[in-house]
Amino acid sequence: MSNDRQNRAARAEQMRKEREKADRKQRNLISIAIVAVVVALVAVGGYGIKKASDDNAIDTALNTPSNVNKDYGILYDQQAATGTAPAAGAAEPVKVVLYEDFLCPGCGALEQTAGSFLSSAVESGEIAIEYRPYSFLLQQSTNEYSQRAWNAAACVNDKGGPKAFKAFHDILFANQPEEGTAGPEDDELIDFAKQAGVTGIDACINKRTYGKWIEDARGKGQDDGVSGTPTIRIDGKDVSGANNTIATVADIQAAIDAAKKG
Repeated sequence: MSNDRQNRAARAEQMRKEREKADRKQRNLISIAIVAVVVALVAVGGYGIKKASDDNAIDTALNTPSNVNKDYGILYDQQAATGTAPAAGAAEPVKVVLYEDFLCPGCGALEQTAGSFLSSAVESGEIAIEYRPYSFLLQQSTNEYSQRAWNAAACVNDKGGPKAFKAFHDILFANQPEEGTAGPEDDELIDFAKQAGVTGIDACINKRTYGKWIEDARGKGQDDGVSGTPTIRIDGKDVSGANNTIATVADIQAAIDAAKKG
C-alpha cells in the first residue's frame, strides 16, 4: 500500500507540473497575442497619423488654377454673372481691375459701399471686373488668413469658375475678421465654399495648393505698381476718392464714363 500511495502521489505531482507547464504556455501565447495586437494598433495609428499629415502638408510647388489669365486675373463678366452672352452689337464692357486682400479693411469697406453697384454694372454688361490676388497682410492675422483666404478663393475658382468665385468672394467679405485676429480656419473656409456651391476642394484648401501662385501674383502686382489694397484700375488708371481715400460709387462711375468716351 505504501508503494501505491507513493505512486499515486508521484502521478499527482507529475500532473500538477504538467498543468502548470500548460498554464505557462497559454499565458505566454496570450501575452504574445496581446503584444502583436498592440504593435498592429500602433502601426495602424502611426500610418493614420502620417497619412493625415501627408494629406495636409503644405504644397510648395507652383500650381496655377484654371480660369485665370497670365496677369493672375479672374474675369467676372456679364456671361459669368448671368449665364447669358452679351447681345450682338453690344458695346464692349469697360475693364475694371481690382486688387484685393481678403483681410484688408479698406477692401471690406469698398465691398460695403460699392459692392452692389459693381455687381449690377457687371450684370448689365457695362463693366467686366478682373479680380487679382494681392495677399500682403501676411503678418496681420494670427493664422495666416490673408494667404489662406486667397488660396481658398483660387480653389473655388479652379473648380467652380468665376461665378462661384464671386459668391465665395462675397461670403468672405461678409465674414471678414479684424486685422490682428484669427481669421476663419480651413474647415470654415471649406464650409464657405459649400455655401458658394463648390465641394470636393478640402485638400486644395488644407494643402494651400495655390500658395506659391498667390505669392507670384503679389510680385506681379508690385511690378505693375500696386503697393496696397484696394487698388482699382479702370482703363489702366488708378481710381481713388478725394485725398487718396477709397473710391466712392461716384468716383468709380465717373471713371467708367470717362473710359467709355475714350
